[in-house]
Amino acid sequence: MNIDPWIFAFSAVTVAVTIAMGIWSAKKSKTASDFFVAGRSVSVGWNASAISGEYLSAASFMGVAGMVMSSGYDALWYPVCYACGYLFLLLFIAGPLRRFGAYTIPDFAEGRFDSPLFRKIAVCFVLFIGFFYTMPQMKGAGTTLAYIFPGLPYWVGVVLVGVVITLNVALGGMKGITLVQACQYWMKMFAISLPVFVLLSVYGHYGNHLQANLVKESSSIISSGDTTSSLEMADKLNRKPLPEKSPADSIWLNPFGPLTTKAVDTAIKAAPDAARKSELQSQRRPYSLLYTYSLIIALVCGTAGLPHILVRFYTNPDGVAAKRTTMWVMILIGVFYVFPPVFGVLGRNLMPDLYNGLAGVKGTDGVVLRLPTLLSERYGLLGSVLSGITCAGAFAAFMSTFSGLLVSMTGALAHDVYGRILRPSSTPDERMRMFKLCAVICGAGAIVLGFLVEAFEINKMVGWAFAIAATSYFPLLFLATWWRGITMKGAATGMLVGGTLSLLAIASTMFADQAKWAGDLKTFYATHPLLRILAEQPAIWGLPLAMLLMIIISKLTAKDIPADIRMKMLVLHAPEKLGLKQEYIQEHQQSH
Repeated sequence: MNIDPWIFAFSAVTVAVTIAMGIWSAKKSKTASDFFVAGRSVSVGWNASAISGEYLSAASFMGVAGMVMSSGYDALWYPVCYACGYLFLLLFIAGPLRRFGAYTIPDFAEGRFDSPLFRKIAVCFVLFIGFFYTMPQMKGAGTTLAYIFPGLPYWVGVVLVGVVITLNVALGGMKGITLVQACQYWMKMFAISLPVFVLLSVYGHYGNHLQANLVKESSSIISSGDTTSSLEMADKLNRKPLPEKSPADSIWLNPFGPLTTKAVDTAIKAAPDAARKSELQSQRRPYSLLYTYSLIIALVCGTAGLPHILVRFYTNPDGVAAKRTTMWVMILIGVFYVFPPVFGVLGRNLMPDLYNGLAGVKGTDGVVLRLPTLLSERYGLLGSVLSGITCAGAFAAFMSTFSGLLVSMTGALAHDVYGRILRPSSTPDERMRMFKLCAVICGAGAIVLGFLVEAFEINKMVGWAFAIAATSYFPLLFLATWWRGITMKGAATGMLVGGTLSLLAIASTMFADQAKWAGDLKTFYATHPLLRILAEQPAIWGLPLAMLLMIIISKLTAKDIPADIRMKMLVLHAPEKLGLKQEYIQEHQQSH
């Protein structure tokens, strides 16, 4: 293996520091409250950094840049909507959720509706969303390790990162990973920004690279003089020829580009005659708009329905702190998302070989890791050092997110399944021991799933997890927090139907794309682009369906509204100064 010592060193230090911080923090985790909600003592600054570190996953660090490079400006909806989702959290969910005072979202579901059955339903979706979200983190781990150690099998990286994070979570739980995630945000911020500033100073600023893409294909929207200057700029920047697999400049710069028009473009290729091709061509923009709107709904509402993010608000001391934390998270991740698209633009001009899956990584998802190595040709060691820094950032990205996901899934199994369903009389110490065992079980499951997703795009897999969250947890939390008329039967029906149908629709597209035995399904989707879009991005119909069912069934079962609903709504919304805030989980502990 031809291993770059600087890349190896920075990556090894990141892993070692992560383990060391996890072990040091774990020594402070003594109680069940520490393991599940970090003792409800995390300050606004630490929690905002930790949530940002947890949220900025492999999809953010590697996937956004890779998707911008492969699909163009069509992909910018991802970073924009990732950040906008926290506005929904700030306005509607963060404060009330914390005031209710629980350990997990299934806790909130049971407490809000006085229904142990609903806890079981909520646990299932914690696991569905969690495991869907772990898959792209494992893909990022395997891709990064294969880059650091050329020739190393993809599965080795999946196993290594899975084992390290499972160890951290099992040792310290939520309190053990909070410090790790907070520090990892700032590591990622440094690792994504420093190479961008150096690359732009060497190869020209962002505007020059963007102008270099305005070539003759887009002459309909620019003047001939601008076209000439764009071509001159491309020559000046030494832009390399684009391979056949890359989209043309005019398409790449189009807001309706390869990402949102893929389904209809596939159908056009499969059309049997010219008349059908012409018909599909005329529907290209409406289909693209449909895909875009559904993607926006999935990402914005999905952010407000992610269990591993929502559970972190229970670590704040009160609802006011939870809302302030959310505001700071919007700022922190908003600043971060300025940088990955720049990598995508630079990669298109300076490293187009990535379109062919060459240069040691499989496709454009590796542009953040590979691009700094160009500096080695001019400045020797500098390129290796910067590439090492980006690799360290990539490690921090998928390790911090995987940590949060593992805590969320482990908490659901140890606290909700074991502590509330199977053995409600269990002591806090018994639930804490079960937490450690469940961490190992969930970690092993995530590793196995990671073996299966090598061929999928990181960002697209994360988008699917968001779609499931948007059609299941978001409508539940929004209506249960703000509408006193919702009943358990209404909430459960909407959540089950919306979330399950979305999950099945997404799974069908995964099988159609990858499974050898799913040829008929692939052919069906190729000839029915509208159904393909609705299956791949189900939020546009899944979310309204879930909310509509919740409202209708709740109206029909209005007699089942909890008797103490007025007090519960006061607890959710009244300022803490009135003294109405309750710690729901502590009350239930005392009753056992």
